[in-house]
Amino acid sequence: MHDFKKVLLATDFSRCAEIAFEYAYAMAKRCQAELILVHVMCEPVDLRGFYVPHISFDVLESEIEAGARAMMTEFCRGRLSDDDNYSTVIASGVPNEAILEQARQLGADVIVVGTHGRSGFDHLLFGSTAERVVRKSPIPVLTVRCAEQTEQDCAE
Repeated sequence: MHDFKKVLLATDFSRCAEIAFEYAYAMAKRCQAELILVHVMCEPVDLRGFYVPHISFDVLESEIEAGARAMMTEFCRGRLSDDDNYSTVIASGVPNEAILEQARQLGADVIVVGTHGRSGFDHLLFGSTAERVVRKSPIPVLTVRCAEQTEQDCAE
């Protein structure tokens, strides 16, 4: 096995991401590598030009980030211990672009990402973050398909 020093897991906190985590964690442990968990927040639509009396755009953005940080903490809580070599990143932007940018900035050796395995019209309509990462990544990407999952399970 290649001697990876940094394993980046892209997570959206779905059941598919939980399954991908198991692979990333095992790989990091086996290689004695740092596990980097990255969650990308899609940037909210800029509503500054519209009248939204109850909340400012900046407050909305900070609340979304706080929620993402809380979800990351919860995701890590039952899966990782203080003895594990890991770090977390909350980024914003277009998911596939932000994942690749974080991999570049952090010097990741491999990216692990879960995929829902959509096909047909769903794939045509929604595309795949995992597919875009694979196509554009200069480093290896391990995709973990949630074959036993239903689309409903992955959406939760």
